[in-house]
Amino acid sequence: MASKESQVARQMLQNWAQSFGGKSMTVEQLRQGLEALAQLRPLDPAIRVEKTAIDGIPAEWVTSPNAAAGRVLYYLHGGAYCAGSCNSHRHLVAQLARACAARALVIEYRLAPEHRFPAALEDAVAAYKWLLSYGVAPENIVIAGDSAGGGLAVATLIALRDEGVALPQAAVLLSPWTDLEGTGDSVKTRAAYDPWLNPDGIVATAGLYIGNLDPRHPLVSPIYADLHGLPPVLVHVGHDEILLDDSTRLVDRLRSAGVEADLKIWEGMWHVFHAFAPEVPEADSAIEEIGAYVKQKLEK
Repeated sequence: MASKESQVARQMLQNWAQSFGGKSMTVEQLRQGLEALAQLRPLDPAIRVEKTAIDGIPAEWVTSPNAAAGRVLYYLHGGAYCAGSCNSHRHLVAQLARACAARALVIEYRLAPEHRFPAALEDAVAAYKWLLSYGVAPENIVIAGDSAGGGLAVATLIALRDEGVALPQAAVLLSPWTDLEGTGDSVKTRAAYDPWLNPDGIVATAGLYIGNLDPRHPLVSPIYADLHGLPPVLVHVGHDEILLDDSTRLVDRLRSAGVEADLKIWEGMWHVFHAFAPEVPEADSAIEEIGAYVKQKLEK
């Protein structure tokens, strides 16, 4: 049974979604809403935040006091490819950085509809190459992302692999959006349970990102991509979210391609519930599990 804290958080999320337009939420309302949520998540004063830029891409380093030398969590934020920022995801990234004992790099890739595919992917690939040029060894990097950022992380790995660039040691995906066509059964079967995503919303935001492009393009919807040769992947997803099947099908495809892939479905949880750590026990446990996974991969 879901914790009382998670039930309170779920209701808060539903109220938040309604206050920013509900199912008819515009891009601007989504952007404002994510930034407003961030204001409710105070940052631990022990976390150090350093603004930077990578070839014109705004970015920031988020460093926990326990960060191991040279260890980097390269994080791609979610927001349906049209919202989100370093600020909106700073609290979540700080929680992950602490659990992983890593320094986190977060970038603000270009957003739709002002910048459609492949702008976000170009930025994500460029920032990873910059990390390598900065002197970080690929075996000391884990790429991670939530929602659209999770799908973008997979697309980034595919693009890097195809260019012959050394890949990071592992990947961590939180509720990744991997099918912009929205064909998973869970889009319908979980719609009544999902506290903030809805089928119409994902179709609309997908269109803003891809325009007239085929939604089955492998770098847009990586469940349709050739996934061979990718590093180990950990996927977390909530049982109650409409994107559940985006995770389960991705993991099936990864395993079929010979990639080590671990999947954890969290009962009673929603899309990117991790953002509610440490107040929600399930979110706190999920963050700690991710930390253990990352440490195990980077200490090999």
